Formats: sequence, structure tokens, C-alpha cells
Amino acid sequence: MALDLPGPATDTHALVAADASTPVLTRSLPRWVNPVNVIGLCLVGLLAVWLVVNFVKSPSQFFEASLIGITNGCVYALVALGYTLVYGILELINFAHGDVFMLGGMFAISFATWFGLAPGPWYEWMPLAVLILILCAICCAVINATIEFVAYRPLRHAPRLAPLITAIGVSFILETIAQIWKGSDYVSFPEVLPTTNMFTIGGVGVPWTTPIVVLLTVPVLIGLTFLVRSTKQGKAMRATAQDRDAAAIMGINVNRTISFTFLLAGSLAGAGGLVFGMSGANLNFQSGFTLGLIAFTSAVLGGIGNLTGAVLGALLIGLIQAYNEALTWHAPGSDWTESLVFTILILILVFRPEGLLGERTPEGA
Repeated sequence: MALDLPGPATDTHALVAADASTPVLTRSLPRWVNPVNVIGLCLVGLLAVWLVVNFVKSPSQFFEASLIGITNGCVYALVALGYTLVYGILELINFAHGDVFMLGGMFAISFATWFGLAPGPWYEWMPLAVLILILCAICCAVINATIEFVAYRPLRHAPRLAPLITAIGVSFILETIAQIWKGSDYVSFPEVLPTTNMFTIGGVGVPWTTPIVVLLTVPVLIGLTFLVRSTKQGKAMRATAQDRDAAAIMGINVNRTISFTFLLAGSLAGAGGLVFGMSGANLNFQSGFTLGLIAFTSAVLGGIGNLTGAVLGALLIGLIQAYNEALTWHAPGSDWTESLVFTILILILVFRPEGLLGERTPEGA
């Protein structure tokens, strides 16, 4: 049904009348001054005050919580980057991605057992850990690309709801495979990292996990940014994300580009699974569901489709979780951690769906 738009004269009169009826005080305020922004700034201010008070009361505890948050945030970032890569190309929320991450952790545990990975000097276990990292990345990359070929590619021109439901179905299939493979009980990675701290800052020990995950996440972000912005394959990815039909007309192999994106996202999930296991966390067949939702929230918070935004959102979510669970002054406590994370997801989707670093695009663009 066509819309009945007024003519030019009516448009002008309506605009003049609307401007005349607007209070002078409201018209003189900057564009960013609106109730939503004011409420948001108030909440951020209260959060900043809460953090400052906790820091003053217990600096060492605040620093320890920050280290935990950075470590967890880097793990979330490796998974969130996979979400944002796939969404940037296909505008598909691949809910099975968290379960690919879970399989990466399972592969890491199996490879560590097969290779006899054991505690010892770093020069003994580090080469094996790097080899396991490569194998986990390859296995998860192949799984992710296979999922795209079998489950998503046939539905590429279907209504958006179809691939979304398919992604949920694939998630359950991967969980069932993991349950049959490893059982329902939690499994853990061999404790190869030294129990002593790597170094100490201001009387607070820095465990080995934090530098390892940071040294893995930062080069990954730099490498991905370079790949997307400066390489031929990256230009093909950006062209495919902009307009698949136009990219195909220009000679870009769209199917190969999308498969490459899924390979890349799967390898990140595999690396994240190994890092998660090495950090001492336990895994079972359902671990990927919750962590995948947290990583998705991180991608949305930073601006899904934006690589830097995905890492920023992941670090913020990791810090929020750590501060909530570790700080003592008026912290809700660990029982509220997941509620806080998903409340953030709801607020972002309602008030700023483009995320912190994302760009608002008009409907139909």
C-alpha cells in the first residue's frame, strides 16, 4: 500500500508549524541531549564512582579483578571476532559458533592427552602447546567451513529466519556429538602452566595465563585488521559484505570468500578453546552455549561487524564479570553475573543497536 505523502507546500508549512510549536529551550539544546543519553551518562557516572570507591578501599583486590577480567575478555574476544566476521559477510548470527569453540577445547584436551603434555619448564611444553594450537585451529576451521557448506549455503537466498533456526539446530547437533564423545561430566586440560606467578606488580602476582592470552589476542586483532583492510582476500571480503551480487559481477568468487571467512572464524574458535582450557577452566558439552552468548553480547556491545569493537566489547564484558564477582563493596555477587551480561545485551539492542564503535545505517541500506 502506497503512502500518501504531502506536497512540497504542505511539507514546508508543517515543518514551520512544528518548529514554532517546539519550546525554545528544547530547540537550543545540542542533539545529543535527550533522556536516553542523560540516563546512560548517569549510569556510567554511578559505575565510575563504584569502581573508584572499590579501588580506594582495596587496590590489590581491584588489580587482581582487572587481571581476571582482561584474561577472560581476551578469550571472549577470540570467539567474538568469529561472530563479527561471519555477521559482517552474511548478516547471519551463527549460534553454532560457541559450540565450535567448545569442540576446540575438547580437541585441545584430547591432543594434550595423546601427546603426553605435562608440567615442566616452559621450553618443554611450549612447542607442544603451539602444535596443539595449530591442530585445534585447523580442526575447528574445517568443522566451521563444513557447517557453512552443508547447512548455510543451501539457505543463502531463503528468508533470514531459516538460516537462524538452522544455526540453532547445528548447535544442538554439535552439543550431542560432544556429549557422546566426552560424556556429560566436565573435563579439564592438563595443568602445564606454572602455579607460580610470572611476575609481580605492586605486590600483586600476575599469573602466566594473562600474558599468554594477551600476547595471542593482540597479534590476532592486528593480523585480522591487516588482512581485511590491506590484502586482496580482505578486499574480496569487504566487497562481498557490501553487495554479494555486485561482487560476483566484478569477478569475486563469493562462495570461496564466504568459506574462507568461516575457516578464519573457526580457527579463532579453536584457538580460544585451547586458551580457555589452559587457563584452568573445565569444559563439558554445554560450555559453548553460555560462553557463545557472552561472546555474542561482546560483539554486539562493541559493534557487530567491527573487529576492534568486538575486542573492546569482550574486554568490557570480561571486566564487568570480574568486578562483579571479585569486588566486595556493594557488588551484586556472582549469582547476578549472567543477568548483568544479558541486561547489557538488552539495553544495547534497545538504545544503541549499532554498538559502541558501530555505525548506524538506515533501514534497507
